[in-house]
Amino acid sequence: MTKDRLLAFSDGVFAILITILVLEFTVPAFKTGHLLTAMIHQWPILVAYVVSYFYVGTLWLFHHDYFNALKAIDRNLNLINLLMLFSITLINYPMALVADTLSMGNTNDIRVAFIAYDLVALVISAMFHILYRYIARHPELQSDAMLKSESDKNRFDPLVSMSLYVLAILASIFSIPLGAIFLLAGIGFHFIAYLRLSNILGS
Repeated sequence: MTKDRLLAFSDGVFAILITILVLEFTVPAFKTGHLLTAMIHQWPILVAYVVSYFYVGTLWLFHHDYFNALKAIDRNLNLINLLMLFSITLINYPMALVADTLSMGNTNDIRVAFIAYDLVALVISAMFHILYRYIARHPELQSDAMLKSESDKNRFDPLVSMSLYVLAILASIFSIPLGAIFLLAGIGFHFIAYLRLSNILGS
């Protein structure tokens, strides 16, 4: 498989995933004259969607710039990419769990939903760590510009985000708001890491 085909397939997966995320929005049941109230009660869906859209969008930006900086791909890299995409597509499930449990208000269910989101995010970061390590061990796959850049400085970024998600899991056991803060910190760190990588690669 060529790099162009890999990028085309990956972009298609990201596009479909983002489309699926928005499908969580449905017209709420409401009494005549009380639509606004019913819409306000849907705030958990909106919040979960905004966070997940930002998260998936950041992952797509990274994927686009990073793979464009490669000179070639091989079978193992293609498999790693496939597994990475699989982990990213899982985000829709915990997003729906968080939205539903926040709507119902049961503390134990909310905790489980947030931990499920943390676990999926943890797996995603682990796949990016595997990707970084594989590329670092195979310089023949890197373009000349990538080899001359300082992209290896970012190799620990996935470990940082993994640490934040582990903290989110542990914190959620005792405090859901604190766990949510660590989860948002992990997602925010992805964007910071993307900006740094983009500047290094000159994207």
